[in-house]
Amino acid sequence: MNNDMKYVSEKANIGNNVKIGRFVVIEDNVTIGDNCIIANNVVIHEGSVIGSNVRIDDNTVIGKQPMRSVNSIFKDEEKLPDCKIEDGCLIGAGVIIYCGCTIGEKTLVADLSTIRENVTIGSKTIVGRGVAVENFCKVGSNCKLETNVYITAYSEIEDNVFIAPGVVTSNDNYAARSKERYKHFKGVTVKKGGRIGAQATILPGKIINEDGFVAAASVVTKDVEKAKIVTGNPAKYFKDVPEEQLLKNQ
Repeated sequence: MNNDMKYVSEKANIGNNVKIGRFVVIEDNVTIGDNCIIANNVVIHEGSVIGSNVRIDDNTVIGKQPMRSVNSIFKDEEKLPDCKIEDGCLIGAGVIIYCGCTIGEKTLVADLSTIRENVTIGSKTIVGRGVAVENFCKVGSNCKLETNVYITAYSEIEDNVFIAPGVVTSNDNYAARSKERYKHFKGVTVKKGGRIGAQATILPGKIINEDGFVAAASVVTKDVEKAKIVTGNPAKYFKDVPEEQLLKNQ
């Protein structure tokens, strides 16, 4: 199916009842399952795998290859795996999902979000508008990453985590000065049921343990203990998470 309104490679495998908009590009060896909606101006790069019942909105790019600056800490030593989007996902407008990503079933990636290479996201997770998930991250299932959250490289977000709008995480205590920093890059870890309030900042390598709660606008400079609430700059113990709010009681 090649004309002036779209390009679909003859080597692509397109399922049944797939709707394809105008000015779409689908490259070689792409697989798209049944009952998908591919909106206008979408680009799906070579080898990407799209499950069934997936919707991809206007101006989105799937399976993008990374670009590296000469001084990037990331080096491509081998070909990255194909991008995989599982059944029932909703991918918004203006989203960029790089190669080497796997997006679990029934996950929503909202408008203008970016998911870098070597990232896995679980099922039924919400990645909100304008969220950035950097390289080598793992995000679990049933999570909520709200508008404009920034997840730094080398981070791990476990299941049932809530991260409020504007939260910033970091992985470089040396702030890009000296070669020593390369030995110490470390993202953040948010354990199962952890919650982070709006506009909080989490410093490199810090762990928010199970059911830990970081209050809005706090700066986390130490690990957060299990089921404790911390607040302030630097964040300090405030009180225990109420029993009725613990994940086990939901």
